[in-house]
Amino acid sequence: MKYLVTGTAGFIGFHVAKYLIDRGDEVVGLDVINDYYDVNLKFDRLGQHGILRSSIQLGKLVQSETLDNYRFIQLDLAEKEPLMRLFEQEKFDVVIHLAAQAGVRYSLTHPEVYIQSNISAFLNILECCRFHPVKHLVYASSSSVYGSNEKMPFSTSDSVDHPISLYAASKKSNELMAHTYSHLFGVPTTGLRFFTVYGPWGRPDMALFLFTEAILKGEPIKVFNYGKMKRDFTFIDDIVKGVIKVADRPAKPNPDFNPQAPDPGSSKVPYKIYNIGNSSPVLLMDYIHAVEKGLGKQAKMEMLPLQPGDVPASHADVEDLVRDTGYKPDTSIEDGVKAFTDWYLSYYKK
Repeated sequence: MKYLVTGTAGFIGFHVAKYLIDRGDEVVGLDVINDYYDVNLKFDRLGQHGILRSSIQLGKLVQSETLDNYRFIQLDLAEKEPLMRLFEQEKFDVVIHLAAQAGVRYSLTHPEVYIQSNISAFLNILECCRFHPVKHLVYASSSSVYGSNEKMPFSTSDSVDHPISLYAASKKSNELMAHTYSHLFGVPTTGLRFFTVYGPWGRPDMALFLFTEAILKGEPIKVFNYGKMKRDFTFIDDIVKGVIKVADRPAKPNPDFNPQAPDPGSSKVPYKIYNIGNSSPVLLMDYIHAVEKGLGKQAKMEMLPLQPGDVPASHADVEDLVRDTGYKPDTSIEDGVKAFTDWYLSYYKK
């Protein structure tokens, strides 16, 4: 199988590409390598796959120095023509689209970036899958789409019409756009709503990274909503296994779909939405205590109110993921956070 994985210099994309490479699949990775966070971390992720920083040139496929089945190209997905040429040349079997502008808070100050990276770029991916058909398009959505919903756990059968950040709105837009292409052009699409992903090689803008960095420096960590937030923290290995399980099972029409009472998570066309979360929400304070334990150092805390765009709680209903794939994320917070802190101390030589 030949896979296109977008965002392979990013956190989730790096790990997904590694899994596929290790499995023996042929992988082409794309990433724009922007400076939203430390590009050195992005280049070091690529280096784990044998891509040398000095060999990367914009728009040029680079063969891994150590792997026969991995190539990388630096490309802005908002540029349609080079992307279309790549699809024409490579004839991908499956596309796993993980590239996006991440971050809820950043979307409050840089809204235009989310339109270009999350909507225009996704349209180009859909167009490429339309004109150069693939067996399956899997793409990253987000638990953020649940917005101001308070019914727990969050189910893909729930309405998600009340996003509270532009980031969330862009991800909801992706799901709507995907359904349109599934309906009009028969492109099998599956959206994955990720729930607070964490683990080794994670993003420096996320809480676990920020907490670890501050605790080691002896600086206070910012604890929003006065520590009363609950999150369905999901370890990266669980996310990857879920992505692959879904990617290996192309979306199909729901034979029981009822247009009189439509299920938002499926359709009469080859379209599906899944949650991927641990389905065991954890209090933010318990998460912090796990970091303290992993580092062997106590945190200083600055208690703050809930931030604009944030939700107080998240909890994934993964019943349909378990039913359809036989897989359920299950890594404990203690084990997952310890894996991260061990990596962090090693990577930064603390």
